[in-house]
Amino acid sequence: MQLISDITSLRAHRAKIKGKVGFVATMGALHDGHLSLIESAKKDNDCTIVSIFVNPTQFGANEDFNAYPRNLESDKALCEQAGVDVLFAPLASEMYHYDEITFNPPKKMGYILEGFDRPTHFAGVIQVVLKLLCLTKPHRAYFGQKDAQQVLILQKMAYDLFLDVQIIPCPIKRDKDGLALSSRNIYLSAQERKQALCIPRAIESIKARIQAGEQSTLVLEHIAQEILAKEGVKVFYAGFYNYALEPIARIQKAKSLFLLAAQVGKTRLLDNLWI
Repeated sequence: MQLISDITSLRAHRAKIKGKVGFVATMGALHDGHLSLIESAKKDNDCTIVSIFVNPTQFGANEDFNAYPRNLESDKALCEQAGVDVLFAPLASEMYHYDEITFNPPKKMGYILEGFDRPTHFAGVIQVVLKLLCLTKPHRAYFGQKDAQQVLILQKMAYDLFLDVQIIPCPIKRDKDGLALSSRNIYLSAQERKQALCIPRAIESIKARIQAGEQSTLVLEHIAQEILAKEGVKVFYAGFYNYALEPIARIQKAKSLFLLAAQVGKTRLLDNLWI
């Protein structure tokens, strides 16, 4: 595996790569969810590039940028074991310059849900992902479906800006207890983790009701809210949307999402159901 930390070396190495390239963008603190993205990239492509970069522009003023878990040596070992070809781990000074050009997310998709609570978040995501795609020039880029709103916005970015890359959503990976894997799960105490399990329970409950034929999103949202309320978690949102992130009243097969964000202790957790 080639470890690269500067843009000049990355460009030189990328110019030598033949065949299809798959790319996985991460902020490190790698877990099995990231490894499943790498596995998909390796299966579909001749070369797999992974980036590790804790991107400052997608964190708000009171968010956990400084506390975000960082362990490059451990992440490097995991990438080597997974068969990654190139690991790109730049410093912020490599990625950002003075008086940067900035980007805005789409007005309707980018300032609701995560974008409502974190209004600068998706501008930072778009900025860094676009930079990374320009540097790595992949044919396919892989992102986890847990961050559903992010995936849909990045697909729209690629479409609107005529980028020659396929943004591929990959299924959520869960721990043995059902909690969606996230680098932020390490913030949870044992009691908070137990409390957080109401989130996958809510997801599974509405999934079962949909499979039983329920189509009213109002009924399904009520089921989820009841489960979450019993554990006393703070719910930011828990609702149904289509792939344009418009609220829907009835389930539309292969076009619907249930999106949920809740706070357990001081940790914001995301989960969802793609229908």
